[in-house]
Amino acid sequence: MRAAVLRAQGELVVEQRPRPVPGPGEVLVQVRSVGICGSDTHYYEHGRIGRFVVESPMVLGHESAGVVTAVGDGVAGDRVGQRVSIEPGVPDGTCVHCLAGRYNLCPGMRFFATPPIDGALAEYVVVHEAFAHPVPDAMTDDTAALLEPLSVGVWASQKARVTAGSRVLVTGAGPIGLVALQCALAFGATEVVVSDVNPRRLELATALGATRVVDAAREQLTDPGIVADVLIECSGNARATLGGLAALDRAGRAVLVGMGSDELSLPVPLVQERELELTGTFRYANTWPTAIALVSSGRVDLDRLVTATYTLDRSEDALTAGHRDAETVKVVVHPQE
Repeated sequence: MRAAVLRAQGELVVEQRPRPVPGPGEVLVQVRSVGICGSDTHYYEHGRIGRFVVESPMVLGHESAGVVTAVGDGVAGDRVGQRVSIEPGVPDGTCVHCLAGRYNLCPGMRFFATPPIDGALAEYVVVHEAFAHPVPDAMTDDTAALLEPLSVGVWASQKARVTAGSRVLVTGAGPIGLVALQCALAFGATEVVVSDVNPRRLELATALGATRVVDAAREQLTDPGIVADVLIECSGNARATLGGLAALDRAGRAVLVGMGSDELSLPVPLVQERELELTGTFRYANTWPTAIALVSSGRVDLDRLVTATYTLDRSEDALTAGHRDAETVKVVVHPQE
């Protein structure tokens, strides 16, 4: 099979690799769609993200969907032919965090495209059967792949306890910010303000239901008209984070999703006087059923985020698309083309 392999920083090669064979409890998936995430681009450009360093050739991509073509021992044969969305992280299932239901925090997690684990930018992958989630026939392959970033948005809304009547501020209108917007509305928020510096993304946020958008290059989040119960920070920008915290009402809740700032000077008096809650998020747990239901019910539109598609041979172009076109939101690769 063909696979897009990151051999070194800035060096991606499509090469032939043996087709994987499913082991006990696993399924073989013919990959039909792979979304490109900012982490994929970061690994390509820098060869690392924080403590995760690419030290040997690695296949990128962790947002994926396809069709089950073979099964390993112990897996029902009727799974062959199923269209599935792949949850890219498989925990060990035995640690204290897994047993408590927090499997996203499992220290033994094997996550696609996180060194040294290969990802999904390939014609075939194997995955534990429990993490190959069947999807409805009406769902497109691209949407099935993008259930992964949608799960980030679902998890953020759950962590923030978004509910009926919530006033939500989303900082950053990239793919994660745009799914966070849609999730907040689906969870019952009646006001969702979205900030960004990219006019095209703010237009899309408006089209997807934002009640107000803020051009962060010209406006301040400390505008007296912006008061939120919940901040979902998706930009990774320190200035946006601090501005978002300042916009929170008393007893407000902040969820940090975006990665970018290694350190942040926290306004302690603000946090104390308003009794703000501040938490991070790391991936997700048990979100696929909710994500599938949100898309199937029409409450979330993922196809609207796709701005370009590429063949596997053009994976390098897919990884750098955002640098060439400021209107890029989400690009996907179709490995079978």
